[in-house]
Amino acid sequence: MKSIRRLPVLLLLALPWLARAADKPNVLFFAVDDLRPEFGAYGASYVRSPNLDRIAKAGITFNRAYCQQAVCSPTRSSLMTGTRPDTTKVWDLVTHFRVALPNVVTLGQHFKNNGYFVQGMGKIYHGGFDDAPTWSVPWQTPKAAAYGLPENIALNQRQFASEPDGATSKKGAKKNKKQATPRNSRGPAFEGADVPDDTFQDGRVADLAVSTLREISRKQEPFFLAVGFIKPHLPFVAPKKYWDLYDPAKIQLAPNKFRPKDAPDYAVQPGGEMRAYHGVPEGSIPDDLARQLKHGYYAAISYMDAQVGKILDELERLGLRKNTIIVLWGDHGWKLGEHDAWCKHSNVENDTNAPLLLSVPGMKHAGTRTDALVEFVDIYPTLSELAGLPLPKHLEGASFRPVLDDPRRAWKPAAFSQYPRNQGGLNLMGYSMRTDRHRFTVWVDRNDHTKVDAIELYDHQTDPQENTSIAKAPANAALVERLMAQWRQGWRGAMP
Repeated sequence: MKSIRRLPVLLLLALPWLARAADKPNVLFFAVDDLRPEFGAYGASYVRSPNLDRIAKAGITFNRAYCQQAVCSPTRSSLMTGTRPDTTKVWDLVTHFRVALPNVVTLGQHFKNNGYFVQGMGKIYHGGFDDAPTWSVPWQTPKAAAYGLPENIALNQRQFASEPDGATSKKGAKKNKKQATPRNSRGPAFEGADVPDDTFQDGRVADLAVSTLREISRKQEPFFLAVGFIKPHLPFVAPKKYWDLYDPAKIQLAPNKFRPKDAPDYAVQPGGEMRAYHGVPEGSIPDDLARQLKHGYYAAISYMDAQVGKILDELERLGLRKNTIIVLWGDHGWKLGEHDAWCKHSNVENDTNAPLLLSVPGMKHAGTRTDALVEFVDIYPTLSELAGLPLPKHLEGASFRPVLDDPRRAWKPAAFSQYPRNQGGLNLMGYSMRTDRHRFTVWVDRNDHTKVDAIELYDHQTDPQENTSIAKAPANAALVERLMAQWRQGWRGAMP
């Protein structure tokens, strides 16, 4: 940013935020679709992610960050408004949060209102959704190339029209049913053609972000730049060179290819979103296909990672790194065959636990990892506090800035997620509480929360994969009663 020392004193007095602009950090805000915490920074060295790891090395990796609902639109609406799905009223893919919250101040809007230049590109809100008040200039997403490409690649550019399993209300279910993609009607679930990076949307978003950095670096005000990448979302399409980083013979399959024992049948669904792609069977996915799918997922991560690297390189070249907060989050976790299921759409650890990396200039504990329980609704107040901005009263999360000063400290006693189910005449909401040791999920009637349909309990000390629910065991009656009391207090009772 340019110096503001030569501006007239009267102008500085008239615009007090401008007088402080040189001291305010920039924010580079990465949103990644369907990225689970399985890459280098999380100990998975077999996944090639040098640029994600680069952010982690300069910041803190959150081992236990949790989204509020494991599907795109609800989690993004929750994070960007700093409120939970029952407040946004977004439990599906077709409802905009402004319907229930017409005057809410979003994260980007809050920075804009406090003197920041705020620009967004790529997938920040779900699909074609946008929110004009969030941005200083209109949000934009460059489209992927399609002309002249092989037929399969061109077909695979048409994505995100729906995500089966995402219908969450009777009204939303009807809308999604109309929009739903028939089984096996899309292109292949994975592909690795020898094409340049900018063939696909993420490559073009990265190029736009690089040119945008050059432009906004000349502005007087600090910036908040939101960049959204769609990979590794299905289909797993990435240039061949990223596929070539992996030896498929060395890719390990999920060790728990079975549904959780003693859990309700509806707790985990097989993954209808995956079955929308050609060649994916309705039942259990054979091992050879599962290995190809995992290969594609890893290749898509490496492709996305390379795009992150282009932006980080430009940030450093422009001399902006030393005054820029970098945050990167995946909107939820993702199953790769665990519980004999794929995709998200549940309350299990694989789906609710999502990656979160945060690098702040001058931080004391760069390169460390923390086991503190944090939630995605906490990102809004944390970034605001780090930038010295006031906290809006509507927020339903808490700043975890103290964790940056002491990554080993205890933080929230629990994190909360939820997921609806509408099938077989049931209209349920599963509310899940993740404590330091346990996952406790209560399925209730959506119209009467006193009506409990099922309870799940998993002990992460003895069962980290959540393979067996122990809620029905007589020996755990007292534990269930204690956790139920804590669960009833809800997220308000878990604020630090």
